[in-house]
Amino acid sequence: MAKRIYNLNSLKWQLIGMTPYLWSFDKLTDVNKAPDAEVGPIDAQVPGSVQGSLLKAGVIPDWNVGLNYREVEWVENRDWIYQVKLPDEWLHDGDKLRLNCAGLDYRGKILLNGKPLLSFHNSFIPHTVDLKPYLKSSGNLLQIWFQPPPRWLGQFGYTSDMRQWKPRFNYTWDWIIRMVQVGIWDSVTLEAVKGAEILNVKCLSGATLKSGQGNLQLSAATTGGSSMRVTLSDGNRPIRSAVVPVAGGNAEVTWESLPVELWWPTGMGKQNLYKLDVELLDAGKRLIDSRSLRVGFRNIEWKRTRGAAPDAHPYLCVVNGKEVLLFGVNWTPIRPNFADLHDDEYHKRVGVYRDIGVNVLRVWGGGFAERECLYDLCDENGILIWQELPLSSSGLDNYPPDDPKSILQLSGIAVSYIKRLQHHASLLLWCGGNELEDDRVGHISPDPTLTIARHPLIVRFAEIIRRNDPGRMFLPTSPYGPIGSFTRETCGKHKHWDVHGPWNLNGPVDGDWRDLWKHDDAMFHSEMGAPSASPAAMIRAYSGNLPVVPGTHSNALWNRQPWWIDWPKFAEEKGREPKSLEEFVAWSQKRQADALTLAVSEVKSRFPACGGVILWMGHDCFPCTANTSIVDFNGDLKPAATALREIFRRT
Repeated sequence: MAKRIYNLNSLKWQLIGMTPYLWSFDKLTDVNKAPDAEVGPIDAQVPGSVQGSLLKAGVIPDWNVGLNYREVEWVENRDWIYQVKLPDEWLHDGDKLRLNCAGLDYRGKILLNGKPLLSFHNSFIPHTVDLKPYLKSSGNLLQIWFQPPPRWLGQFGYTSDMRQWKPRFNYTWDWIIRMVQVGIWDSVTLEAVKGAEILNVKCLSGATLKSGQGNLQLSAATTGGSSMRVTLSDGNRPIRSAVVPVAGGNAEVTWESLPVELWWPTGMGKQNLYKLDVELLDAGKRLIDSRSLRVGFRNIEWKRTRGAAPDAHPYLCVVNGKEVLLFGVNWTPIRPNFADLHDDEYHKRVGVYRDIGVNVLRVWGGGFAERECLYDLCDENGILIWQELPLSSSGLDNYPPDDPKSILQLSGIAVSYIKRLQHHASLLLWCGGNELEDDRVGHISPDPTLTIARHPLIVRFAEIIRRNDPGRMFLPTSPYGPIGSFTRETCGKHKHWDVHGPWNLNGPVDGDWRDLWKHDDAMFHSEMGAPSASPAAMIRAYSGNLPVVPGTHSNALWNRQPWWIDWPKFAEEKGREPKSLEEFVAWSQKRQADALTLAVSEVKSRFPACGGVILWMGHDCFPCTANTSIVDFNGDLKPAATALREIFRRT
């Protein structure tokens, strides 16, 4: 083959921290010759965050403990330079030596031997540069220089002013402290390319209900080559193969009536997956370059829920001709320093969710398009993906940016997401983002379904998905419909399509909470939840020097997540203060379990008048004293998750 790929993750990386711009001011070219460095050089893991490397080196405390996160905030206000020596033997083959950085968080420059080659300014897309023209004969030093991220992208503010493309959850949400990650969050590779290569492969796979057979459309862009060999196989058994010409840098294959087994969501059948090999050949049929994908074949349609108005959006999912109740959790990043995660953390959580009975994850817009590992695991485990683009509400206004530059940049992100993810059998739908109601003037528009759908950015997203991923549903935002908030006052008006809320209980489960769900008329619930405390042992383990009780706003340990202070509600219901942390935790966790099982049971009983429910939220990424999660910081089930498992294991 004319391409070799080298993984830089295994090399010895170093890291230094400096006053902003001092690297350039001192004209430095080597982190080992940086006398003004404030930190380092220290060893660095790649992929990995600056914070993770500093923690391992003993420079900063564990931000999960007590109020230590306040002692870590200085990190985001420095420049950080990663450096690695490139092996000489990697550098001499090929016409190009392309550096591929799959994820850089968030802003800076890529340098070779101190010379800037590429500026980057986006956490959500890969960054690529050819090193070949700038190489020395030996001793080449690659640096990735990170500069300070934006000051504020957190939960509150003005969505219309959010124009920095970095995960927002890091800046604090009601379930996470401020820990603004800096670093290399995905793989770094070198591609030595000689001659022609495959640039991109687009694959759309589906199934025909009448025959139960598969269909596939593939197109590949190349820089040359004579022909393309495409092979679909089940293990070592070829199912279909074809050699097609490359014309004008493109090759296409369309297959119908493929004799395959269908892919099913968990609980409905097997997750049959197939290998698709795409090989670029020269005139002598010799292999030049190759790509491999794993695909599944399924048919997904959307119908209106039973009793829905003719103009309502369809929220009843039909997979391979069978209506399915979607039950899931909102997926947020596993850790604030997600650059440091290993695949086993993804395996654990996906396994937990499948065991509960989850068949859909909503990858929430305040995070990012996750590592490939998550989507592979969902393919294997039959868990559908509701994928949001990286936009979220901000409270003071929830109107997405509408200037031409932002629309252009976000369009590029959408295209990048589609290229990465569209071949996955688990990918269910695309959504413009979280809670993007048009309320720029501080109140919700009388008809958000019309205003948001006409927003120029949302219109552009719809066009991109229609052109690049036809067949998958696009939702302008979540929630979506005439009334986005689910309340007792708005029930019965037949204006609840997809709704959010509630997330809290104002009294006993058998009071207003039961009354609300008995009157549920929503077509879908993409966010709802109830809070509970974390296990008492976890609260103690991460309390630091702070007292673990009382669980009130006066206690800084509990006030880190101030929305979920239920200690006074215990006192109101019981007529006394909790006797211990353990008593309060037991009450809190039972209350969450009772509330969620009641709500989910009502939704299940209404199916197919209601298409499903997605709980806010799945897992904690910080050891919250209390939160709406059903899986704790360690990835273990809270009692609510165990109770919900029983509901969905019943026939």
